[in-house]
Amino acid sequence: MSSGRKKGPGKAYRKGLSLIEAVQRFSDDTEAERWFVQRRWPHGITCPYCNGTRITPKKSTRKTPSYRCNPCKRDFTVKTDTIMHDSKLPLSTWALAYYLVSTHLKGVSSMKMYRDLNVTQKTAWHLAHRIRETWDDQTVLDSPVEVDETYIGGKEKNKHASQKPKKLRGTTGKQAVIGMKSRAGQIKAKPIAGTDRYTLWHEIEQNIEKGSTLYTDDHGAYRGLDMSDYEHKVVNHSAKQYVDGMAHTNGIESFWAMLKRGYHGTYHKMSEQHLHRYVTEFAGRHNIRSLDTIEQMDILASRIEGKRLPYKELTAK
Repeated sequence: MSSGRKKGPGKAYRKGLSLIEAVQRFSDDTEAERWFVQRRWPHGITCPYCNGTRITPKKSTRKTPSYRCNPCKRDFTVKTDTIMHDSKLPLSTWALAYYLVSTHLKGVSSMKMYRDLNVTQKTAWHLAHRIRETWDDQTVLDSPVEVDETYIGGKEKNKHASQKPKKLRGTTGKQAVIGMKSRAGQIKAKPIAGTDRYTLWHEIEQNIEKGSTLYTDDHGAYRGLDMSDYEHKVVNHSAKQYVDGMAHTNGIESFWAMLKRGYHGTYHKMSEQHLHRYVTEFAGRHNIRSLDTIEQMDILASRIEGKRLPYKELTAK
């Protein structure tokens, strides 16, 4: 049997972190604060206001330790100017929330999170959306890349008669989402305004290296890609062709299946207003799925800076 790290069936090579281990490690706020500090400032604490490095810990009775920047004379904590900014939740609660979202492949609902973390459902919902901001990955994908689109939303036939459109179509009332999966394993996905040629080509050009080989289905909007900056291979789904040598979109379609299982089985609804965060969460979790659990949590905790998401902004229409 191969001992290679990436050969384990079902990612068996990964080192998990049990719930008991997570609680033991992060139940103490001091340990949780130390972990967040190390993730945010791996090379030493710097001031979030002036980037000063002459920092003095302050004596305080507050749950979250604070620091004084000697150059600019301002105080701050590890929460300052992060997704945790102005949060009154203990750092131990934040750390355990990271554990929950990292270990649930199909996502974790705010209903479960509020029970597990002993917070209100409103707080859990806000907490989950703030953590989703850390899943974002700006990596440009390398060749070869599978490209496909899908639709997310409820079934129009299940709506009340007063809410149904006069003409029902398969995609009516649903949101288009584009997905791009590098054969190396990385995925990028996001909601889009439509599946027309301009929109799809724009996303491809923004997220995939020029000169890459692209694998798509026979959707007409992809025609002509082989005459642009890409090599284009097509599988003709309309003719029941799903694999043609190396040409197929099975990888990205597997991702769609996971996303939709999360939609139907965990969240039951993803509003158009917040869909981009859910999609980014599933793509981000996929991209670090080969790492040990604590490594996944480390990556998320290292991306907290500069990503505030106040409740009023989250709920604004």
